[in-house]
Amino acid sequence: MLFFALPQSFLQMNTIFVSILIEALPFVLIGVFIAGFIQMFITEDMVARIMPKNKVLSVLFASFVGIFFPSCECGIVPIVRKLAAKGVPLHAGIAFMLTGPIINPVVLFSTYVAFGSTWEMPLYRALGAIVVSVFVGLIIAFFYKGDGLKAFDAGHRHSHESLSIKEKIWETLKHAVDEFFSMGKYLVIGALIAACVQTYVKTSTLLSIGNGKVSSTLVMMVLAFILSLCSEADAFIGSSFRSIFSTSSILAFLVFGPMVDIKNLLMMLGTFKTRFVLLVVGSVTLVVFLFSLLI
Repeated sequence: MLFFALPQSFLQMNTIFVSILIEALPFVLIGVFIAGFIQMFITEDMVARIMPKNKVLSVLFASFVGIFFPSCECGIVPIVRKLAAKGVPLHAGIAFMLTGPIINPVVLFSTYVAFGSTWEMPLYRALGAIVVSVFVGLIIAFFYKGDGLKAFDAGHRHSHESLSIKEKIWETLKHAVDEFFSMGKYLVIGALIAACVQTYVKTSTLLSIGNGKVSSTLVMMVLAFILSLCSEADAFIGSSFRSIFSTSSILAFLVFGPMVDIKNLLMMLGTFKTRFVLLVVGSVTLVVFLFSLLI
C-alpha cells in the first residue's frame, strides 16, 4: 500500500506545484517588465518630485498607489526593489508592496464576485490592507535604521537619460530577463515548498484546532501562508471557508496571504536583508492578527 501511495502523493504534489507556477508566472512577468521600465524610464529626479519628504505622508502616499498597479504579490518584490534602487525610501516601498496586491481593482472585483457580489468583504479587505500597510510602514520609518536592501542592489543607481527610446526599450527587455531569472528561482523554490506542505500536511489537522476566534484567525493565517495563492484567486478559496470560519478569520486569510506567503517570503529574503525581512513579517503578522480580532 505504501509503495502505491507514494507515487500518488508525488503526482498530487507535482500537480499543485505546476498549478502554482502557472498561476504565478504571468504576474511575475508583469512585475519584472514593470521593474525594467522603472529602471530605464524613471529617474531619481522624477521619484524625488512625486514622493513626499515627510515619512508619514510618504507611507500614506505609497499605501494608496497600489490602486493603480494591478500587480500580484508574485511580481511586486522586483518592482519594489527597483523603486528602492531609484531612491524610494524603504518604508514607502514596503507600504506599496503590502497594499499593491490587494487594493488594485482586479483583486477587489474578484473578491466581490467570490463573496456573492456584495461589497462588505472587498471593503473590509481593502481597509485591512491599508491599515496594515500604514502601521508597518510607520514601524519601519521610525524604528528601522540602515539600508534593508542586500548589497548587490546598493550601488545600482545610474541614469539612462542619454539613451534613445529604442535603446531604452531594448535595455528594459534585458533588465526584465535578468530580473526574471533573479526572482524566478525563489518562485520555483517557494512553489515547491508550498506544494509539499499542501500534499503532506493535512488541512483537516489545522481546521480541527480553529474553534475559537483567536485560534481560527491564527489557523487561517497559517493556511494563507501555506497555500501561497495569488491574490487574484485567493478570494474564491477564502469564501469556501465561510461555513467553517468567522468573517474576521477569513479576512485575516485574505489580508495576510498576499503580504506574506512561502514564495513571497523567499523573494523578500533574496532581495532584502534577513533582519529587515523578519521585521516586516513580524510586524505584518502582529497587525493583521490584531486588526482581524477587532472586526
